[in-house]
Order: sequence, then C-alpha cells, then structure tokens
Amino acid sequence: MTLSLPGDHAAASLEFRAFVDEHVAPFADEAHRAQRTSPAVVAALAERGYLGLSIASEFGGHGADAVTLGLLAAEIGRGCSSLRSLLTVHTMVAHAIQRWGSRVQKETWLPQLASGARIGALALSEPEVGSDAAGVTARLRGEGEDLVVDGHKSWITYGQMATLFLVFARSEEGVTAVLVERERPGLRTEPIVDLMGIRASMTASVRLDGCHVPAANVVGRHGLGITQVASMALDLGRYTVAWGCVGILRACVEASVAYTARRRQFGALLREHQLVRRMVADMFTGLHASELLCLEAGRQRDRRDPGALAATSMAKYFASTAAARAATDAVQLHGANGVSGDYPLQRLLGDAKIMEIIEGSSQIQQLTIADHAYQEYGGARRHQETAAWRRS
Repeated sequence: MTLSLPGDHAAASLEFRAFVDEHVAPFADEAHRAQRTSPAVVAALAERGYLGLSIASEFGGHGADAVTLGLLAAEIGRGCSSLRSLLTVHTMVAHAIQRWGSRVQKETWLPQLASGARIGALALSEPEVGSDAAGVTARLRGEGEDLVVDGHKSWITYGQMATLFLVFARSEEGVTAVLVERERPGLRTEPIVDLMGIRASMTASVRLDGCHVPAANVVGRHGLGITQVASMALDLGRYTVAWGCVGILRACVEASVAYTARRRQFGALLREHQLVRRMVADMFTGLHASELLCLEAGRQRDRRDPGALAATSMAKYFASTAAARAATDAVQLHGANGVSGDYPLQRLLGDAKIMEIIEGSSQIQQLTIADHAYQEYGGARRHQETAAWRRS
C-alpha cells in the first residue's frame, strides 16, 4: 500500500488485499478466458460482507464509509476488474434504494443485497442510449394496480447473474426508476460475449416484454429517475471505477517491476535500460497521483462536501487514462509475453480501455470537469474584474 492511511483504513486495506490474493487474483485469467465469474467467488464476497459493505447496519450491512469502499474496489480491481464491476453495479443498486427507496423497499431489498441473496444490476443503457441517459426509450405504463415495463436494455453488467434489476423507463411524468425481479414474467436476458475487456462481467441485454411489476416497486418519484436516482448511482459508480483503476495501475506496476527485474536483454536486466525505467517511473507516478485523487474524492464524499462531485469526476478521468497508459506500457515492457495468455497484461490492457468508457466516458468527464472549473474560477475572475472596475 502506497498511501498513508489511519489505522482502521490501513487494516481494512490489508484485509482486502489478503482476500484478493487468496480468492480473486489466482483465478482472474481463468475467469477472463471462460467469460464467466465463478459463483464461488461471489459467495466468498458475500460471506465476508463485502457485498453489503456500504449498506447501513440496520439493514444487514457494515455501514462503511466511502474511503473503505474505495479501498475494497482498488484491491478487487487489482485482482480482477470484472469482479470489481460486480461490486460497482451491486452497490449502485443498493445505494439507490438506500437513498431514494421507501421504508418497505429498504426493509425488503437491502438485507437481501447485503447478504448476497440477491445480486443487483443497473439497467439504464440501451442499444441507442449511452452517455445521453435522458434519451431512454423503454416505456413504463400503468395497468390496473400494476406497472408494465417494455423495452430493451443493453450492456448491462452482470445482467446474466443479477436477480434484481434497477430499470429506467419512461412514464408519462418522465424517466422513472423501478425495481424488477428476474423471476418476473416478461423479463429475459441474452449474454453479450467477446468483449475487449471485463470479459468475466457476464454482460447481457435485458429485454422486457409486457413485464408486470407492483406500483410499489418505483424507486423515488415518477419522472425523477435520471435527475435523482440515476445521477447519484452513476456518481457512486464513477467513484468505485476510479478506485478500480488504481487497482489496475497497481497490478501493472507490480507485474512490470517484477518482470523487468529478472528479464535480461542486450546483456543487462531490463530494469537497467533508461527507457524501461522511464515507463516504470510514469506508471508509478500515475499510481500515486490516482490514489491521492481517489482518496481526496472519498474523504470529500464522507464529509458530504459539495465538491465531491467534481473530485470524483477528476479522479475517474485521471485514473482511467493513467491506467490505460500504464497497461499499454506494461504490455510493451513484457514484449511478446505481454500479448500472450500466460501473463495477465492483455487482460489488464482490455480492462483499462473499458474503464475510459464506462460510468461516463473520458470525454464526458472532461466536459463535466470544465464546467466545475468555470463555476469555480469564472465567478472569482468576474469578482476581481468588478472590484478592479470599482477601484478605477
């Protein structure tokens, strides 16, 4: 661990690292090739309470703070980005219910999510709807005492495994969030395979054809599915993805340092070549900087600081781009071994590229960060110009 952390966070990080070293990292390449996550590792996550880490203790979770959740995401991301994606989407669903759900919804679903009895997935994206979340075309209509959902959701992480979907569909009032259990008639999933990265994330298309759900399954208010429920869930998703990128960076540094310290070329260890050392220096610096940005974002989230949104966007943007660069360099340092299935580098490279796309692409983050910059510094400059004008 390269961060300076207080005792409780340091202890949690060591615990998470030991778990990943035993239960996750040794099996990540196998899961990548099989394009499936083993139920055994999900059961291990549930047994340790990690699926309910951020769920309030009154609902069976640990009530952990944002920094602790981030440290878990980083360690799981170091071992397997696909499994970190499970932590992300599952926690997003739980967080949405905990923040916007009714008391009955919280008492019904949160204990099941905390224990792993149910696995949550966020069903927002559609074949023609990605970054523009407000463009949702799935429909939600009333029929008697029920609601009926019709639509096609795509790129749903762990959609093959999930048993509780938080679906976003358009009602008369606007886009609305509604919980749909897998066993509801009219819901079916279709695997999406051969992805470039997070290949074990069991991604799926979700089709809803006349799927009836109780009206009580609406999370929050009708019409506020994007502005309230989705926006907060996606913000949390960006946060855990950012920390997951720290994990990828850490894996790249560990692999590259170990490999270049034993591999010889042109009569010397790779580590003695200056261009090799430059690449290692860049990825090591990227790791430290990403850790610090993520830690600051977590601390602001725990303080309920209004700047946490901007801090999270910056952490996600910087860490994801740094991870992509580091993975590219790590493959290069490993040469032909870097593109073989005998080393984890090709998996890390594909996973890192996906991180630049999911939970808000790098370009979307740039727009968001620029907005925050203009808000923070634009107002200050106008104030200075006004003061100067008055003095003149």
